[in-house]
Order: sequence, then structure tokens, then C-alpha cells
Amino acid sequence: PYAQRPGGYPGQAPPPPGATTPLGFQASQDLTSDRLVRKAEPVARTGWRKTLRSASGGLIKPAPGKTEARRIDLLERVRTPLLGCHRIAVISLKGGVGKTTTTTALGATLAWNRGDRVIAVDANPDAGTLGRRVRRETGATIRDMLQALPAIQSYVDMRRFTSQAPSRLEILANDVDPAVSTTFNDEDYRRIISALQRQYSIILTDSGTGLLYSAMRGVLQLADQLIVVSTPSVDGGNSASTTLDWLVAHGYQDLVSRSITVISGVRPSAKEFDLTQLVTHFAARCRAVVPIPFDPHLGTGAEIDLEMLRPATADAYLELAANVAQGFGERAR
Repeated sequence: PYAQRPGGYPGQAPPPPGATTPLGFQASQDLTSDRLVRKAEPVARTGWRKTLRSASGGLIKPAPGKTEARRIDLLERVRTPLLGCHRIAVISLKGGVGKTTTTTALGATLAWNRGDRVIAVDANPDAGTLGRRVRRETGATIRDMLQALPAIQSYVDMRRFTSQAPSRLEILANDVDPAVSTTFNDEDYRRIISALQRQYSIILTDSGTGLLYSAMRGVLQLADQLIVVSTPSVDGGNSASTTLDWLVAHGYQDLVSRSITVISGVRPSAKEFDLTQLVTHFAARCRAVVPIPFDPHLGTGAEIDLEMLRPATADAYLELAANVAQGFGERAR
């Protein structure tokens, strides 16, 4: 490390006697774009404000409205830089609540709006369906990658085992035969993640519906962040809350306190259910709660295309991605 200078890194140790800073170091600290470049005021790029700016030939430049300004803020948060690999576990005790959908749509949103590599891994021991959410480019599965790990030396080698969506999200599928997928254990999962984290910035794990199967130990112990998926229903809420209880009882209190609850498939017209009470309950236990509206495109169970989502659904996943990115600096090891 070099001597601390104005604008340098806090806590830098002084150089040893006689040491000099490298060529260009002082300029890199003093002549930054933040100091030298005047940033233009943001202008509206959507709605009537954009129309007015275009009609005036750019002479009138309305600032973004509240909705657009919020979207700009969310995008800035989603693009929070990462200094290493961030591992996200998506879990639920109850099947059919939208866990795989959440994993895929969140991963796609992160991949589309960031410049780094994002991959979703199917660690469901019961023949998970994550591989059906993208157009398959290969028939290879997580078991095939596991067997080939000694020969995998680069991202190109790894790419032979994944399928990539138009969003740039990659999927590592599991075997559809339960007799094969159930043999995937804790040691296997750790070996896969150890290899993936050398090539990917964000790893999302779509787990099974149980908490006691072998690979789940690795899923929880390696996770930097946890997403618990619920539905806007009594049984869905109770199941998600019970999941949090179990995690706290087994030593994962810190992971729970940094977790996010996703309430999937919310229908605004469903007046008989008090969503506010459900949100309040999980807000007291988790770092954030994000309701996701029901969307016909997601309800098909087929490949997920972000461009096919309703605007409200896309905005909700952007908010979820922003909340996830807010936790990038909260690794607890």
C-alpha cells in the first residue's frame, strides 16, 4: 500500500522509508471525474416530459417525474459494484409459491441491468424445474458439471454446461430424474459453488422445499443473503414464518435479519385478504418485504421473458433487485 493522500483509501498504511508512489498515482487521486466533470442535470426520458423535450428540440428539458426518478434511483442501486461473488439462497417450505419464478425473474433483472455475470443454480433434490424457465442451449446438468470439474479451467469451459436467457442470466439445470437429483449432496453443492464463484459475480440458488436434505446445509452456510418466498394467503404466510423460526432456532439469526421476504402472486382485486398485515409481520423479522403482483406471463410456468411482464411486475422485480443490491456490502463471515 502507498501513503495516504487526499482522496486516497482510508486507513492506508504509510509506505516504508524510501518508497515512492507509482507513476500517475497522484493524478488518479486528484484528477477524478467527480472533481473535473460537470454532470448534466437529469432529463425526462419517458412520458409527456419526454414528448415536450422532443417537441421543443431540446430547448425545454423537464426533470424526470416521480415515477421515472424512482426508477433511476432503483437502477443505480441495482448497479451497486461488487468486489467479489455474492451468493443468494431462495427458499420456501411450501411448494408452488413461486420460488423458482422468483429466482429466475430476479436473476434476469439483475443480469439485464448489470454488466457482470449472473447465474441461477437448481439445487432442488426433487427434480427442480429451473431449467424450464429459459430456452435450453444444452442438455447438461449440474451433475455433468460436477463430474467435469477437474477439467474446467475457464468461463468458456463452464459455459458448456449452462443455458443463457436473452437477459444474460445463465441457468445451471438439475436432472429431471429424482433418482439422480436426490443424490446431489452438501459436498457436491460446495464444490459447484466453489467453481462458479471464480467466474460469476452473483449466484442465485433455487433450493428445494425441505430444510433437512444434505445440500441445504451448504446452501444456507454459504449464502450471503436469503430470500424467503410466501404467497398472499394464510398457509403461505405461516409456512414462510415457520421457515424463519426454524432458521433462527438452528443458528441462522444473522442470515434471517438480513433476509428479504417476497410475497408472490399478489392480486390487487383480492379484497378478502389483508396484505398489509402480512407485510407488517415480515417487515418486523426481515430487512425488506417486496410484494410481487400476479402476472399471467409468470403463471404459465414456461420460459420467462422480462419484456412480456406487465409494467407493475417488472417494477416490483426491479425493487427486489435494488433491495438485494443494498445487501452487497453486508457480508457476515
